[in-house]
Amino acid sequence: MRSIWKGSIGFGLVSIPIKLYSAVQSSGLDLDMLDSRDHAHIRYLRVNEHTHKEVPYEKIVKGYKLNDDYVILEDRDFEDAAPEKTKVIEIESFVDVADVNLMYYETSYYTEPETKNNKAYALLVAALKKSGKAGLARFVLRNNENLCIIHPVDHVLVVTKIRFAQEIRSTEDLVIDDVNVSKKELDMGLALIKQYEEDFDVSKFKDDYHDELLKIIQAKAKGKRPTIKKLVPHKTKNDDLYEQLMESLKTKKGA
Repeated sequence: MRSIWKGSIGFGLVSIPIKLYSAVQSSGLDLDMLDSRDHAHIRYLRVNEHTHKEVPYEKIVKGYKLNDDYVILEDRDFEDAAPEKTKVIEIESFVDVADVNLMYYETSYYTEPETKNNKAYALLVAALKKSGKAGLARFVLRNNENLCIIHPVDHVLVVTKIRFAQEIRSTEDLVIDDVNVSKKELDMGLALIKQYEEDFDVSKFKDDYHDELLKIIQAKAKGKRPTIKKLVPHKTKNDDLYEQLMESLKTKKGA
């Protein structure tokens, strides 16, 4: 793997030099956009709106529009905005992971100590495991400030980006009626949850959609079209919620 960021994790007065690696990868198929007439690749060009000519990458700058004009930003301007955050992931507090709403999670990165046998790195992993806590920190990556939690996975410290509060939309505009649920229905719903309860094991799940799509692609390459099973909607015998829950309980999981 190739590191995407170098810096350090600040843990009190302890500094842990690290490298950051992307921990996730896409499972989708790499589909190209083509012209339907001759299957030529469609290319995206950076074009000057006045000359209509392509602009070399090294000539592209970033600017912020202010009073009908642009203020051009240089690389050092981004670092000067928060010099410490461009080099240090400073842990500001420790929190319970369970307190972090799932809506806040974005993407994760593996960290690797820059030096061998780094005791401070091993200590932070062990302390987080023992306490059940996660570090809450901020850092700058690709000219953007990020909020993150630092948590252990096996013997590795993982940095998971989370959203800022202002990035989560309010629910005020949603129209949700206040519907009364009877105790009988609630008990049945809880029983159904209990029946389907199990330990979380993400390895049981696979991206089956893209596997099936690849089968179709391979069949089409041979001039064939695979037989696709028609989706038959499941119909309940009764419109009563309690009876539907009861029927669900009688149906074996996975059937």
